[in-house]
This record gives sequence, structure tokens and C-alpha cells, in this order.
Amino acid sequence: MGNLKVGLEVHVQLVSLKTKLFCGCSADYRGKPPNTNICPVCTGMPGAMPSLNKKAVEEALKVALILNAKPYPVSYFFRKSYFYPDLPKNFQITQYDKAGGYPLAHDGFLEINGKTVRIERIHMEEDPGRIYYEGSRATARYSLVDYNRSGIALVEIVTAPDMESGKDAREFLEELMQRLEDVGINVREYEGSIRCDVNVSYGGGERVEVKNVSGASEVEKVVGYEELRQKSLFERGIRVVRETRMWDERRRITLTSRSKELEEEYRYMPEPDLPPLVISDELISKARSEIAGSFNERLSALIGDGINESVARRIATDIRLYRAYMELKGAASGHLPELANLLANEVSYVIKREGLESLPANLSPLAELAKNYQAIQDKRAAVEYIQSWLKGRPLPKVVGPRPGIDADAAVDEVLKTYFDKVKGLDERRRVDFLMGVLISKYGAENKKELARALLKKLNSISG
Repeated sequence: MGNLKVGLEVHVQLVSLKTKLFCGCSADYRGKPPNTNICPVCTGMPGAMPSLNKKAVEEALKVALILNAKPYPVSYFFRKSYFYPDLPKNFQITQYDKAGGYPLAHDGFLEINGKTVRIERIHMEEDPGRIYYEGSRATARYSLVDYNRSGIALVEIVTAPDMESGKDAREFLEELMQRLEDVGINVREYEGSIRCDVNVSYGGGERVEVKNVSGASEVEKVVGYEELRQKSLFERGIRVVRETRMWDERRRITLTSRSKELEEEYRYMPEPDLPPLVISDELISKARSEIAGSFNERLSALIGDGINESVARRIATDIRLYRAYMELKGAASGHLPELANLLANEVSYVIKREGLESLPANLSPLAELAKNYQAIQDKRAAVEYIQSWLKGRPLPKVVGPRPGIDADAAVDEVLKTYFDKVKGLDERRRVDFLMGVLISKYGAENKKELARALLKKLNSISG
């Protein structure tokens, strides 16, 4: 065993959710005007009552299960009291594993390169708001607070101090992020969606906590710096002080922030406005059924069916698409590449644009669409069909491409209107412009025929 001990407290935003943990405000706070996605609950107004988001519990259970943790049948929410401008209530609603409380899950583990990192507990809590400084934190004359993030659902994963280097910590986080992606929590896509408090101690000395470090590579740098700093103090006989520090990414050093709080200072008390959280066997079974194996297992199954790897990766990343593919394999037999392309492109496009969390129970319309190869060449018709299916509207009777066209006549008509306008363009720009007009009028499904007719006509004119 080495002299260095590293433990992580990983805060994971449940980015798959549409609403916050205890209210109905939108969870999509990125890029929004400050203080617009807020309500009396997430800003701590007097008399506001929290209401637990059931979907958040289901997603948090998936996190616990992929980390081999054991859910508690009953867990509790507490108030963790501290003052900071981004915490409007002056307390954070979280789960606590002492004073009669239990977290969501306990005693998990994650294997990294033959080493076992123990997961002591996993619990749910709300995210605070965000503070913006004028310039650097050290020199700012004032700061601004945006509460749009306040109340976003977090899962906190607390490890034992089982890592012995910055490399261990980085590899742990990289493996964790992959596991999260396996269940549809794609934290890599969203800045700040995974943040770490890094606990480092050297030579059996006091533990130092470095707060709010983003990214696996930054965590590795933090551990490396703290190892050098604490080792230098240890070798000079200077006691390491237990404290909270912050990471300066620009200078790549840690700086003293405040003395480390003791648990008593947080004045934990049971949250009186939330009942105990009961985790039933049915809820655990549901979460297990939705995990659908690891990303690599899903990817391997798709590639084994002859699906193009880039398409397979898009489907394997989204649990909804993967489950739809597996359910429709039999019905779309002989048309699996078409089905996969339909899911990875048109279906994915529509569900992201509409912000849908799930697909309808009846998937058979997709199998019928996949069987008609010509139908999915007309992207607009396919999107219209899928929109109708997803929204429960009557399905269009005709899904296939528009009737065949006379390409020569179409080119003549367009040239009659536009040829004088493009005479001054070079050949490539002229062709691109005219093809754009032709496709908009006659459809992308006729692109090859139109291009052939256009080039033939232009060659005859220039000749």
C-alpha cells in the first residue's frame, strides 16, 4: 500500500430528466436567461412545499445498480444547513446516513484495472445555483447568482479512499462515465454535469478536500498537485491542516478556501415536508429491466446483426432506441439495416426535437416503415409519419416517396426561371445552386435522376 489515499465524492446530474428534483421547473438550465427556470420551491420561498420527482428516483436506482450497490428499503431526506449565496433556503435537501437516516444505497464497488474501489454510499440531493464572478474569484468586486440550476437532481457517489494515485482517480471516473452512459445518463454531453470533491491524504495525515473539480483529467491533476504539496509538508515535519481547498485550473494549483466543516456544523435535521422514500422490489426490478446490459454488450449485439458501426453506436447509446430495435427485430426480419437507420436518424431526430422521454408501447408502425425501403428514403415523409406515431395521431396513409418525375422536364422548368441568374457563377456554384432548387421542388429521393439530367443539359448548353 502506498502513502497516498484518494477518495472521491462524485456529484452526477441526472441529465436525462426533464424537471427538477422537488418541483416542476425545467431541468434544461444551460443557455437560458438567468433566473427564468425558477419557482417558489427551488428558490426557497416561505411556505413552498417540495414534491419528490419519481423519475429521479428510478434513474438514481439505475446508478446504484450499475455500481453493484444495495438499495435500502427505506431512506430519508434531511436538511443540511449552511449559508452560501447560491443556496437560497440556507439548507440543502439531501439524504444522510447518520442520526437514524439511510442513503439510497450502500456498499457498492467498481473494478478498475484489477483494483476494487468500494462505494460507501449513494444518495440523492438537490443542486445549488451558480455564482458568477466579475473576473477571478480572488479579485472580483461583486458576484452574481443564477438560480436556474437550483434544485436540479443530483446523485452523489461516495467512494472509500481506495485509490492511490491521480491515474487511479482518472480511470475510476472514466469507467463511471461509461457506466452512466450505459443507462442513458450521458454526462459527457453537458458541461458541469459531473463534478467531484477530491479527498487526498498523504502519509496517514489529515484529509484535504478539494471542491468542485470538473472532468477526469482535472481530477488527476488535482491529486498530483496535492500529493506533491502534502509530501513536501510531511518531509519537512509540518502538519497538514484539515481544510477545504479549491482548484485553480489556470495555474494548476489548489488554494485554501476555508477550514473543513465538521458534521455537527451542518445541523442535519429530518426534512419535515418529505415522507420516507420507500424502495419496493417492483421498483428495483423495473430499474434492472431498463438497464439492458452494458454499452459494449449492446454495441456487440447490433454489429453482430450486420448494423453499420456508427449507426450501432448511436442506437447503443440510447436505451430507448436499443429496446425498440430488440423488440422489432423479429417483425422487421430481413430489413434490420433499414430499421437501425430509421431509429438512429429519423426517430432519434424527432424524439430529441420533441423532448420525449419514452416511445409508445405499440412499436409495430416502425416495423412497417422499415420494411418499405423506399419510404425511408423520403426523409420528410418518414419524419411526418414518425411524428404522427409518437404523438398518437392518425398515421399518414402514404408514406412512400412522391410519384416519379420527368427529370428532363423538371430541369427545363428550373433553368427557364433561374439560368440567367446563375450565368455569372463558376460551374460548381452554378450546379450547387440549381440542385438546391431542384431538390426543394422535387424531393431528395429524386436527387440522382435530377443531377444526371441537370449535368446533361448544362453540358449541351455549354457545348
